[in-house]
Amino acid sequence: MSETKKSKKTRIGLVISNKMDKSAVVQTDQLIKHGLYGKYLRRRVKYMAHDPENICNIGDRVLIEECRPLSKQKRWRVREIIEKAV
Repeated sequence: MSETKKSKKTRIGLVISNKMDKSAVVQTDQLIKHGLYGKYLRRRVKYMAHDPENICNIGDRVLIEECRPLSKQKRWRVREIIEKAV
């Protein structure tokens, strides 16, 4: 039997809240083209991400990855900070 390891989903987003202990709310934006009219629509999704060292600050651009459920709403983990806020 050959075991194939699935790659985890990753997203790049902006930290919009870090008021909780070991948690951050990350917002991701994406542009979707409407099928019929061709207009581009902006879709925004918020993810609760686990931040064990509390290193994320508001405005940081971070890379989050999918993980097992850590609480009722947290299913993502902060992998790295791509860009710190000014």
